[in-house]
Amino acid sequence: MQQIKTFPFGQPIVSLAQSDRNPKRVFILGVYASAVHARWVGEDGRPIVRALAVASEPEIFWRGEGECDIIAKIPVTPGAGKLLPPGKNLNGPSGKALDKMFLDPLQLKRSDVWLCDLVPYSCMNDRQKAALASKYDVQKEKLNLPHYYWPPVPPTLANEQRRAEIAGEVSEASPDIFITLGDQPLQWFTKYFGSKSKLSDYGDSFDQYDLLHDIRIAGRDMQLLPLVHPRQAAKLGSHSAKWADLHESWVKNVAPNLL
Repeated sequence: MQQIKTFPFGQPIVSLAQSDRNPKRVFILGVYASAVHARWVGEDGRPIVRALAVASEPEIFWRGEGECDIIAKIPVTPGAGKLLPPGKNLNGPSGKALDKMFLDPLQLKRSDVWLCDLVPYSCMNDRQKAALASKYDVQKEKLNLPHYYWPPVPPTLANEQRRAEIAGEVSEASPDIFITLGDQPLQWFTKYFGSKSKLSDYGDSFDQYDLLHDIRIAGRDMQLLPLVHPRQAAKLGSHSAKWADLHESWVKNVAPNLL
């Protein structure tokens, strides 16, 4: 029997999909869904975890709207403290960066694009695994905390079946432009339709980052625009200054006239 995916504190991990299924001019492929994060504080009010994933995002590339209501509805075992909204910009940073650093420069709205991820649900990275082991796991039995099954980031981000599902979405969207965010969408999806397998293979200079490339997906001819991931573009956490600068130049000098 397949184990049901759940976050710490017991909320189900759900797969996200594009809700507006009308054809779109632009298709954007990311890596994997993020999560709603909360600040976990103890009964004494002291912080236990500054930002703990506790629920699936309500939409792909969520921008953090309604975080207070989402967190308030999550039950906490008596004696285990409480969940509160985390600090500023800890929910929805990639969604906000997508709007500011990609859609706005291209003069696009959310209603103009079809959003998709290689992995349509939230995954646990090594840093998050370590934080749970040191904070949640050690108190799980004592505080009667719910068991969780939050899958780690898989070594294969898209198998043949998942690529077929994404290709089906491309067919449904009927786009003219296909945007990849970072290396992984190139490596795990568009490479199988003739693209290069990583962003640097298209060049890492100011006159190469802005180029469109022909590609055919799901029987449809379109143009591929390989770009960095929003976290890279917005310098969220560790990032490459070189790629951030390339994207900043693209935002100012190329994107406004590209479409």
